[in-house]
Amino acid sequence: MFNYRFVTPHRAGKWYSDLHTAQQQACAIGAGFLDPKSGFFVAYRGTLLETIKRD
Repeated sequence: MFNYRFVTPHRAGKWYSDLHTAQQQACAIGAGFLDPKSGFFVAYRGTLLETIKRD
């Protein structure tokens, strides 16, 4: 299993157990947004996705 979070040059988000939740919460730190028409995540420039493996 993995945990996911988005990181901008100035902020880091919380760790989430699934990618979809991390994408939904990315707007709170200015990392990107979910496009309502297509359902795709749009990351802003400089945004990174970090993952860690949890046991």
